[in-house]
Parts: sequence; structure tokens; C-alpha cells
Amino acid sequence: MRKGLSPFNVVSLTFGFAFLYLPIVLLVIYSFNASRLVTVWGGFSAHWYASLLQNDDLLSAAWVTVRVGILSATLATVLGTMAAVTLTRMRRFRGRTLFSGMIYAPLVMPEVITGLSMLLLFVAVGFERGFVTLVIAHVTFSMCFVAVVVQSRLVTFDRSLEEAAMDLGCTPAKTFFVITLPIIAPAIVSGWMLAFTLSIDDLVISQFTTGPGATTLPMQIYSMVRRGVTPEINAICTILIAIVTTGVIIASIATKRAEAERLKAERAAAAGR
Repeated sequence: MRKGLSPFNVVSLTFGFAFLYLPIVLLVIYSFNASRLVTVWGGFSAHWYASLLQNDDLLSAAWVTVRVGILSATLATVLGTMAAVTLTRMRRFRGRTLFSGMIYAPLVMPEVITGLSMLLLFVAVGFERGFVTLVIAHVTFSMCFVAVVVQSRLVTFDRSLEEAAMDLGCTPAKTFFVITLPIIAPAIVSGWMLAFTLSIDDLVISQFTTGPGATTLPMQIYSMVRRGVTPEINAICTILIAIVTTGVIIASIATKRAEAERLKAERAAAAGR
């Protein structure tokens, strides 16, 4: 009998996955509900998706969310990659413990504390809250996740490839961009996707650091839910699920292809030695 396929494990996995994904499936199904009552099925209809085009508040919030997500994820990826390279390649330097602690602190810090501390900082320096403060806040809490993902790839990186490139005359900067960066690209892409997902999902920190004209989609949905769930909320959430799922699939395919190309290149290099 194969291990891990006992009836108890099967039942546990079934209930676990049902608990996680059944609410999402129901949300998607009821987004096509013709009835205005979200708990009463009134037939199949795509009316609520069409009505989203007339909802200026949701469209504006969605546009802000996308802009903040792309910009903050890009900045967090650059800074997180730099932090990961520093922690991996520079084993000993003054303040390394403090630096690594500051990088990993947002991982364990409650979002309420992070949001409140950033609010107090912006108020103390007289920085007007809005789109810029929202991006800064999202970069702050998502950069650490990128650093962890990229650092895990750099730990297993074969340094002999860089040494061979520099022996052939490459400068350290050229070696990084020509050799190191393409190899760790899957981890960087994964870090960007993770940062983007965390950004479009955040509510608590955004509530503290946003301002007029910078309402994100989670904030808009939360304010609408407090007045009662409408089919439009189901529709916009379904669109978000589709976007995130598509992005994860694309990133997974790109990562697998890059990993296959890396293995192929390593085998070709080993055969040529």
C-alpha cells in the first residue's frame, strides 16, 4: 500500500481544499446571477459585468490599484533583489545583523502596526497622503518577500559560473547582468508576482497611508460590503481572481521554461569541459 493515500488523508485533503476553494467557486457562480439578491439564484446572466462599466467608483479604484501594484512591485523587486544580493554575497560587514533584521521585520510585523507607524511618519514629516505614500507603503511591506524569494535562489547559485566569466575578462557588473541575472530571473519574476499580488490584496496598510483620490479596490469593496453585498462585488472579485490566476499560470510557465533552459545550458557546458 502506498504511503500518504490513506482514507484519513484523502478525507482531510478533500475537506481542506473544499474549505479553501468552495467559497471562491460560489462567488464566481453567483457573479453570473441574474437576481439582485446575492443569495437567491435568479438564472444565468452577465448583466453585472456590464454594469461595472457604469460604476465610476469601482473603475477608478481598480485603475489606482493596478498602477500602485505595478509601480510598487517593480520598485520592491529592484530593492529586494539588491538586498538579497547584499545578504548573500557580503557575508560580513558592519551592521549586517541590523540590516537583515530591518529587511525581515515586515514579515512578522502586524499590518496594523506597520500602517500606523507609516501614518505617523508621514504626518511627522508633513508629507501629504495620497498615491505616492500608498506606493511607498506597499514597497516597504512587499520588498522583504522579494528579498526572501531571491535570496533562496542565490544561496544555491553556482559561483563557478561567475568566476569563469570574470576569468575570461568580464567585469563584476557585466558578469552580474550577463550571467547572474538571467539565472536568477525566475526567482525575480516570482518575487514580482508575489509583490504585485500582495499590493492589490492589501487593505489594512492602505487604509492608514492613503489619501484623497487614492482609493484602492479592496478599500472600495470593503466600503461597499459594509452597506451590503451586491452582485457587482461578486463580478469585480471574479475578475480579480481571473487576473491573479492568469498571472500565476504565466509566471509558472515562464519559470519552468527558464529552468529548463538553465539545465540545458549547464549540461551543454558540462559536456564541453
